[in-house]
Amino acid sequence: MEDTPKLTFPAFFAATINNHPDRDAMALVGQKPISYREVNDRIMGTMAFLEKLGVRAGDKIAILSTNQPNWGITYYAITFMGAVVVPLLPEFLPVEIATLLEHSETRVVFASEGLLPKLVGISTGLLQEVVKIEDFSVVRSRSGMPVFDKNAKPKGVYNVEEDALAAIIYTSGTTGTPKGVMLSHKNICFTAIKGHEIQPIKATDRFLSILPLSHTYENTLGLILPMYRGACVYYLGRPPTPAILLPALLEVKPTTMLTVPMIIEKIFRSKILPAFTEKKAVSLLYKIPTIRKFLHRIAGKKLMETFGGELVFFGVGGAKLNKTVERFMIEARFPYAVGYGLTECAPLLAGFNPQHPMLQSTGPACIGVELKIVKSDERSGEGEIWAKGPNIMMGYYKEPRLTSEIMTPDGWLKTGDLGAFDESNNLYIKGRVKSMIVRSNGENVYPEDIESVINNFRHVVESLVVEKKGKLIALVHFNQEEIELRYQFLKSEVSDYVDQKIEELRMELQDYVNSRVNKFSQVQLVVAQPDPFQKTATQKIKRFMYT
Repeated sequence: MEDTPKLTFPAFFAATINNHPDRDAMALVGQKPISYREVNDRIMGTMAFLEKLGVRAGDKIAILSTNQPNWGITYYAITFMGAVVVPLLPEFLPVEIATLLEHSETRVVFASEGLLPKLVGISTGLLQEVVKIEDFSVVRSRSGMPVFDKNAKPKGVYNVEEDALAAIIYTSGTTGTPKGVMLSHKNICFTAIKGHEIQPIKATDRFLSILPLSHTYENTLGLILPMYRGACVYYLGRPPTPAILLPALLEVKPTTMLTVPMIIEKIFRSKILPAFTEKKAVSLLYKIPTIRKFLHRIAGKKLMETFGGELVFFGVGGAKLNKTVERFMIEARFPYAVGYGLTECAPLLAGFNPQHPMLQSTGPACIGVELKIVKSDERSGEGEIWAKGPNIMMGYYKEPRLTSEIMTPDGWLKTGDLGAFDESNNLYIKGRVKSMIVRSNGENVYPEDIESVINNFRHVVESLVVEKKGKLIALVHFNQEEIELRYQFLKSEVSDYVDQKIEELRMELQDYVNSRVNKFSQVQLVVAQPDPFQKTATQKIKRFMYT
């Protein structure tokens, strides 16, 4: 840490400008990257524009935008002058956005063109301007229409301290009381350094960003970390559908990517597993461990080619990775890594790199972060994970009661996650405290473990296990399109056949699951879920909506 600059964004950026001024910094896929020197010029122009808008240190400025270079430039400009950025997820509904703009006391909103309609009709007491982020043109103002000048320089001199509030990140929209996580410059910069310690980042690295920058996972590790090390980030500019993502992978040839489990799990179930299970002869051979590993190694090489062939770090976070999929990545020698954390920790608490994979573990705590298990079960050692360190949030914005419920007076954060350590202090996550089901006989059941089994069953996209009237019920979303494609030769009868096939799968699935879980975790009913589950930004199912 001796050579580390002051733990603020402007100090990090100043060090990068000093060391790598002409390195590529950021670009949209298909466009020429701009250098860190050019990014610096654009930040200066944006800071001068913010001054024209009357923005001062401590003011709240929101970003409602898809990923693009101007997202990061705006973020830096806001925080470099001591103002506070409020990143909003593009998926938020207008009513949620209105609530959060009011709660955060936002003065200015920078929005991408496609999201501007979500702001129509929204007016709060403090909101002054709405700015289109692509060209910084003012589209709505209460005090004239200031014009952006890219060559302007800020008039003020700003000295940002490490403990200054940098961002308020909302983990949800209007599900109850808005919870705005307050993160300081130090919280985020410390965490970026921890990311570098887990996987060293070089100025020659190329990041391909596919998760929303408004989520702290992508924000800290996909924006601040590469900036800290002088690496380049490429943005898709559009949702990462296969038609968009696959050509981008071949063009960028990323060395580093941050993803959520759903992405690699979908690739495994739709592209890799069918190749080994659809033909009976291959399926029988696939059950033999030595042959399975050989087949996985071949598939791993093809997967690497699909991702551009130069990948060295494929970070997975945001939710627990399916055990079968993780075993495949280990046997395929695919350079995956797992991290654990939450928004309140900016977000990283533990992790491992591709050189040290640990099946179903998150690895050890980050250096400088303390983790402990509280109220642990004597038999299993499982209990709630508490965390302490320089990355723990300042609290929830304007919510001292909610803050006191999750943080102890001496600085420990109650994560709400259940976990245990092994003899080498590697952490294993069992599930959420709130989602754990206590059966009538006192046995603890972790629905995530049952869901992991269900999700390995053919044609299953995702699932959710809940308890109703003392019974365990599995809500299962089957891949109807996949079933239709498989039986399309039936033509006119395909619709009726799909319904019949789903009914057969539903019955078969119950036997499949119950033969693979303990007696306390056995499912009494499988219910077909016709539509995909509602999800968070990191593609975790919003469990509260179904329980």
